[in-house]
Amino acid sequence: MLTDAQLIQASIDGDDAAFKMIVKKYESRIAATIIGMLGPGQDAEDAGQQTFIRFYESMRQFKGKSSVSTYLTRIAINLSLNILKRRKRQRERFLHPVFGEKEIVASNANEYDDQKEIIHQAIQQLSPEFRSVIVLRFLKEHSIKEISEILGIPQGTVLSRLARGQKKLRTLLDPLLGENDVRQDVQSVAQII
Repeated sequence: MLTDAQLIQASIDGDDAAFKMIVKKYESRIAATIIGMLGPGQDAEDAGQQTFIRFYESMRQFKGKSSVSTYLTRIAINLSLNILKRRKRQRERFLHPVFGEKEIVASNANEYDDQKEIIHQAIQQLSPEFRSVIVLRFLKEHSIKEISEILGIPQGTVLSRLARGQKKLRTLLDPLLGENDVRQDVQSVAQII
């Protein structure tokens, strides 16, 4: 089994099969991260493809200071944040202020699938800086240090955003799932997802 460094070098040397191995190894992690940030859909698919295209184009500059997983996740998060900014600009430009934000609707919050959908909708309501740390910490189970590296922010900022993001997520979920289901800890929410 080749290491990531060997696969990257082989890819740089023109071995397409080596790059396909990198994609296969990391595509599900990157897809889950992007879907956590953007929700499912065409934007998420495009961001997933673009993540690996950008990695391919930048392999020669990859120094190995972080893991390939961290590097790819950083690209995926940055692309997702750019898409979220674009969505916000489009919403502000084309939507009449009377319509407001998409409302979270709980039809039957006792069923697992409904809970999962409610949680995904609530995560989508978070601002990008909170959404990124919630997705990376609870859905992708990255450490605080890894999140700091991925987002390029200090660990203290990660902790602050994590605490504030959890509080906002709890505020969104408590009325829909009930305080007992949220258990005052967003980690229980991550288990549902």
